[in-house]
Amino acid sequence: MNKFLLTAMPLVLALTAHAQQGGVLTAKDYERAENAMAAAVNPLIERGGITPTWLPDDRFYYRTSVAEGNQFILFDPAKGSRTPVFDHQKLAAALSAATGKTYKSAELPFQSISFSANGKGVIFQAEGKQWKFESNRVTPDTTTVKTAAIAGARGRRGGFRAGGNEVTSPDGKKAAFIKDYNLWVRDIKSDKQTQLTTDGVKDDGYATDNAGWAQSDRAILVWSPDSKKIATFQQDERKVNNMYLVATKVGAPTLKEWKYPLPGDKEIPMLTRVIITVDNPKVVKLQIPADPHRSTLSDDIKGGAGWADVYWSDDASKLVFVSTNRDHKQAKVRMADAETGSVREIFEETSPTQFESGWDAINWRYLSKTNEILWFSERDNWGHLYLYDASTGKLKNQVTKGDWVVTNVDKVDEKNRIIYFTADGMDAENPYFTRLCKIGFDGKGFTDLTPGPGNHQASFSPSGGYIIDTYSKPDVPPATVLRNMQGKVIIELEKTDVSKLAATGWKPVIPFSVKAHDGKTDIYGLMWVPTTLDPNKKYPVIDYIYPGPQGGSVGSWSFAATRGDNNALAELGFIVVEIEGTSNPLRSKSFHDMSYGNMADNTLSDQVTGIKQLAEKYPYMDINRVGIWGHSGGGFATAGAMFRYPDFFKVGIAESGNHDNRNYEDNWGERYDGLAENSNYDVQANQNLAKNLKGKLMLAHGLMDNNVPPQNTLLVVEALEKANKNYDLVIFPNSPHGYGQYSTYMMRRRWDYFVKNLLGAEPPYEYKFKAMGGF
Repeated sequence: MNKFLLTAMPLVLALTAHAQQGGVLTAKDYERAENAMAAAVNPLIERGGITPTWLPDDRFYYRTSVAEGNQFILFDPAKGSRTPVFDHQKLAAALSAATGKTYKSAELPFQSISFSANGKGVIFQAEGKQWKFESNRVTPDTTTVKTAAIAGARGRRGGFRAGGNEVTSPDGKKAAFIKDYNLWVRDIKSDKQTQLTTDGVKDDGYATDNAGWAQSDRAILVWSPDSKKIATFQQDERKVNNMYLVATKVGAPTLKEWKYPLPGDKEIPMLTRVIITVDNPKVVKLQIPADPHRSTLSDDIKGGAGWADVYWSDDASKLVFVSTNRDHKQAKVRMADAETGSVREIFEETSPTQFESGWDAINWRYLSKTNEILWFSERDNWGHLYLYDASTGKLKNQVTKGDWVVTNVDKVDEKNRIIYFTADGMDAENPYFTRLCKIGFDGKGFTDLTPGPGNHQASFSPSGGYIIDTYSKPDVPPATVLRNMQGKVIIELEKTDVSKLAATGWKPVIPFSVKAHDGKTDIYGLMWVPTTLDPNKKYPVIDYIYPGPQGGSVGSWSFAATRGDNNALAELGFIVVEIEGTSNPLRSKSFHDMSYGNMADNTLSDQVTGIKQLAEKYPYMDINRVGIWGHSGGGFATAGAMFRYPDFFKVGIAESGNHDNRNYEDNWGERYDGLAENSNYDVQANQNLAKNLKGKLMLAHGLMDNNVPPQNTLLVVEALEKANKNYDLVIFPNSPHGYGQYSTYMMRRRWDYFVKNLLGAEPPYEYKFKAMGGF
């Protein structure tokens, strides 16, 4: 065993015993906790799950960590050969000679590579420059990298993005961009610019990207396959309410102002859909009323090939799209004539709550070759695929069936009429474990391509002949295998080795399942305990929460040696839990809709009953000392927990919470609570319950938060003051939704707050994180 561990163990045991009785935690205690975080833990992991980069001939390369350091490996499936991409020792020597610095082959200063145009050289970034290694020499490289690599990661979809804010055409000859609220196109070879629209003005521009909570200068549009037309919109925001933020600085303040609709507003951004002919500029408006700024996923309409829910026919004569209404209860699938702008409605999907076509990405497709639509729906209570005739709008057949959900449509083989997709709910151990599957358009030939327990992440080779599958569990390190398209394992590529990590005393997370608030629905979560756990003692509990309802607390169900600062908090003497509550996706529709109309539920009843059940199983959990924290929706949930369950939760840290959804972007509340006239937003607002506070509450917010405006937290502050309640407040004057350079400051304040108020110990004064560069 490491000598440090032998000498440190008595100290750690003494610390744990001391902390139970109150006392003082030192900087050494915090340093030990910091060493449980990713910067210290991940270097001890060898042969972790790989991210392959495919080459056009189905070879692929990847980076892996071994005892000798990081290595780049090239694998040829046809030959079954595995070789280094380059001679690591020779590259290190050549780079040392080129830069005057000393590099070792085990410590090369780059994480990724690409191949030069001739395929003989390797290009990489180091020392702030681009270099090329070829013929055992490293030289500066100023050419634009044109790698032969093909992205193969699951869920990655092309967007034809050029540099800056331009959107490049499929033939690579033109680039579209916004200038003075109008759409322009640039000839890439000659640099000639042509104005395509002329009537765009401020707050009524073309292809503009503003969802209120998310904005950019990039044009939102979809090029036609022949690069001759553009599908986009003119966005009318002229009567939409403004949001205001004021920067903090010396001298006159700077006002940030932009359009930000709220629930119940009479006016929201509206999109007039248009098709633009590029070579001889002509704008054709589609012959339908303007649509609300919505997609079948959210109100951030970026996605797909650039604009979510929009597909061209192969011959560029038709445009197929979905119009989603304001509260997401209605989705109309439509087809437009690209020349005339006439629109035909194909079919309509409705939901009494809210309709969504997927979660990570849009799951429906227009199949131009056969004029069919592959549609996603939860109409039978599970997320499945349906095949429609686009000519008649008639349902041809349901493609997938069962008590499980299609999570992503990864690939559609129109020629062979096969769909490749990921699905959750097929693993009895955990319904969130993902599998890669295939099925015929007719619903026959279903095949699980990644059988076996665990969460699977897969990518396809360019030819479609191979699959790389990395699978793991939260507590089981990953293995990566190469499979054929029938799912058969050809070879194991890598198997993660955590033996060095385990030698330090590290313990994997503990997965669990408990019953939800209804006493019958299974819900799942993760738990972290101190590495020096004494089962005969009592430990306070910290509940990390993100309530959704678009995704819950846990996030990924794959292996991770450490998650955020959960391991670190456990090392400080806490039991840390994440419970994936009800009313979140990737289960049944009825599961997701459990709290529809009342987002303030925030899975809190699941958190309380879940922690109580865990305490029965693990008596070392102190049910009388429970804390909770979260960010954004988790901040909303945390304050709500302190106000709604004041006798259960004793300490809370609410960061950047949307405490009153009438003060958050319109789509969020109107999608999950319903339109303002149909839902009681007032009863859900945290400030109206602030008088119930009994425990210790810290609130935090960035005053330049353009996602969740800081007025949300200030409403709670004012209510606490009116109720004569004590509270703590951390303000970041110039920070957005995330705290950027001040994130470690917030983490230190979080540790201190839980140590002092939940553990009952005194934290070290103004501890500075080492591995993270301080703050």
